[in-house]
Amino acid sequence: MTDIDLSQELPLAAEPPPPAASGLIGWLRANLFSSIFNTVLTVIAVALLALTVPPVLRWAVFDAVWSADNARACRGAGACWAFIGEKLRFILFGTFPYDGQWRPLFAVVIFIAMILASCDRRLWGRRLALLWLGGLMLVGVLMWGGVLGLSYVPNELWGGLPLTLILSVVGMVFAFPLAILLALGRRSRLPAVRVVCVAYIELIRGVPLITLLFMASVMLPLFLPTGVTIDKLLRAQVAIILFAAAYLAEVIRGGLQAIPKGQIEAADALGLGYWQRTRLIVLPQALAMVIPPLVNTFIGTFKDTTLVIIIGLFDLLGTVTAALNDANWRGTSVEAYVFVAAIYFCFCFFMSRYSQMLEREFNQGRRRT
Repeated sequence: MTDIDLSQELPLAAEPPPPAASGLIGWLRANLFSSIFNTVLTVIAVALLALTVPPVLRWAVFDAVWSADNARACRGAGACWAFIGEKLRFILFGTFPYDGQWRPLFAVVIFIAMILASCDRRLWGRRLALLWLGGLMLVGVLMWGGVLGLSYVPNELWGGLPLTLILSVVGMVFAFPLAILLALGRRSRLPAVRVVCVAYIELIRGVPLITLLFMASVMLPLFLPTGVTIDKLLRAQVAIILFAAAYLAEVIRGGLQAIPKGQIEAADALGLGYWQRTRLIVLPQALAMVIPPLVNTFIGTFKDTTLVIIIGLFDLLGTVTAALNDANWRGTSVEAYVFVAAIYFCFCFFMSRYSQMLEREFNQGRRRT
């Protein structure tokens, strides 16, 4: 019989962590007080918050003026939110006819509803495409009118939040499939296709968006035949689509290059054609790998729509700037830009959080231990 060495200690069962190592105290020790340096940083951060948060709250809430006739009656130690109440409709809807501003309001609601519906993965596919098609058609009917008893409103009168959503959301919807084609074309084995895609991507990425908007608004009409005109909003929309597609194409190309070669060989072994392999095997994995940079490009496009002010389109930021020209409300620029910044933050923060959720879901099988 084999002698058993009793001198060796048998492994003990894992003991539960002490109370101080778990719960709130454990989280604080692990994240805020794990070392002397982190403790010093935590103390400094708490001191800065104690110095800045109370004054901000006093200015924004407790000492703020919520109702006044003009900026003079609004002067005080706090914010003048009466300006936002007075100019709210103009900021949100621009010069759209006052009695019909329920139409752009419903257009904004439709956009938000479609964005929320897109977050439900059960709807992804043809149903979601049909939903977006119907939603965009309904938005067009509400904004333009001219049918169903709605008065016609030219897009020169559009502005504010609906115009920002139209330019950004429609731009991203149409730029995304174009970007996929450009990314695939840049990796194509056909020299002509590859050269065209590379030239387009590098040319568009080599100039700022403001240049494309200027060319679309000022230079393009000079090359059109006499009597032929293209709507200003359409020209701006096309410029945003082309610009966003070039950046998205490079992001998608990075995901395509990250696909292991074995995946493509396995698809070929199954007898899948190029488009079947791309649609069913390659693209789903490539897009899942590049969710963060994709959303980053979406956020950038959403904010870049503020540049359309240079061609005479008043988006959300443009209507705020125009509202500040009212002599009765001079000196309220801080409140105006804080209000607009809060709207932009809500949309961008939602996109950021949703992308993180998608990234966690798609990368569950690829997490490194």
